Amino acid sequence: MKKTLLACIMIMLMLASACGNVEKTSNPNTSSEPKPETQEAIIQKNTSDDCTVERISLDSETEKYFYGNWKVEKLLGFANSYNDASEYPTGQKFIGDEIIIKKDFFSSKGLKKYKKYQYELKNPLYQITATCNNSDSFYRLYKIDIPDLNINDVVKAIDISDPSTKMLIPVGLSFFVVNNDRLILLSEATIFELKKITD
Repeated sequence: MKKTLLACIMIMLMLASACGNVEKTSNPNTSSEPKPETQEAIIQKNTSDDCTVERISLDSETEKYFYGNWKVEKLLGFANSYNDASEYPTGQKFIGDEIIIKKDFFSSKGLKKYKKYQYELKNPLYQITATCNNSDSFYRLYKIDIPDLNINDVVKAIDISDPSTKMLIPVGLSFFVVNNDRLILLSEATIFELKKITD
């Protein structure tokens, strides 16, 4: 027993001694700390190739585009994870319906055929939850293939919530602004394009 304990103590002392004698060398070619110009390049690469995922207020350009009365114009397709072509073969239940998105008012009551989407909210909280700087990064994050999305398109995901409860509404509907000139509605796993009727 004493020999085992002594052997364990000796091993621990040797390990502690070896750790304390590790010599740190600073070789400029193998330094793990990037040079200032390299660090800047890495930062630019991370922001251009990936999505920025954070909750922020709408910027003025996005507000100007996003606010207005919108009409569901056409069915674009289905998310890759799910296909509900049985219910939406041509988008007939949403096509022509309307959504109101104003700074101080939101209404999805224009989606008439779906009771679960009947929301009205005064002074809604609009937030950008993710900004993807190209179609590849958008697809990697959301696994949604939006037709006619170009490689350099910037896509912003927007959430709408009740300012008092912070609960998201309407459940089951998601909005994506593309380059501040295209609004996409995702209902469950069905993708629609909206057309602005009035500002």
